[in-house]
Amino acid sequence: MNEQTAEPHKAPEPPEVQPPARPREPVFNLPPALFFSLCLMAIIYAVQELLLSDDAQNWLFFTFGFVPARYVIPLSQQGLELFWTPVTYSLLHGSFQHIVFNAFWLMAFGAPVVRRIGTLRFVLFWFFSAVASAILHAVLNWGDVSLLIGASGVISGLMGAACRFAFPAERRPMLPAHLNPRLSIFEALKSRTVIIFMLLWLVGNALIAVGIPLVGDSDQAIAWDAHIGGFVFGFLLFSLFDRAPRPPVMEPDGTEKDVLQS
Repeated sequence: MNEQTAEPHKAPEPPEVQPPARPREPVFNLPPALFFSLCLMAIIYAVQELLLSDDAQNWLFFTFGFVPARYVIPLSQQGLELFWTPVTYSLLHGSFQHIVFNAFWLMAFGAPVVRRIGTLRFVLFWFFSAVASAILHAVLNWGDVSLLIGASGVISGLMGAACRFAFPAERRPMLPAHLNPRLSIFEALKSRTVIIFMLLWLVGNALIAVGIPLVGDSDQAIAWDAHIGGFVFGFLLFSLFDRAPRPPVMEPDGTEKDVLQS
């Protein structure tokens, strides 16, 4: 018995071709290097708050926090902390609000910078911007025994770097931020968008300098000078870490493409 149910003189219809499913973009599309940095800061803070005693926390801050007084004391009378603390202080935070606020700005300005310069250059940028922030803080607070902790100096460096490429020039086609051409220092200072951003940033730090915090506890001193050191470093020396951006991929006519702005 013939079990074929198709009619004798009717050709079978070809199967319907389903269009390929478009991959879904994650809600938080962070570069791996930036995600790891956030996780590292969060883990350090969690261990600090949940596992360490008060004495152990004091040891942690003393051993890895930045203290300007270390550079006026003879090396024979102290440990070797002065060599690594100009970097390690940037991974420590003093409160939950402190680390959340820094994490927010790190995601906002770190993402386009990481996408542009890559993981290794981002690590080097973090290292040197932290050092630059600590140097200016030490110069303006020479011999002081205050403790500097937090990633704000590095974040300010990322803000300064973003001024060199993330804000497109007037009448320029809109691209994802990390694909914009790098502006020279003179070109950046001619950009109205960059100038407005820098003025707002300077006003915010001026308010901090006179004791008016923008957020957080007013009893906690904020190292505005470290912010300036990082910002100047990122703005003036970003070209040392930059690489030529990859050209955008051109899609055929008629195809839709989601563009994620950094």
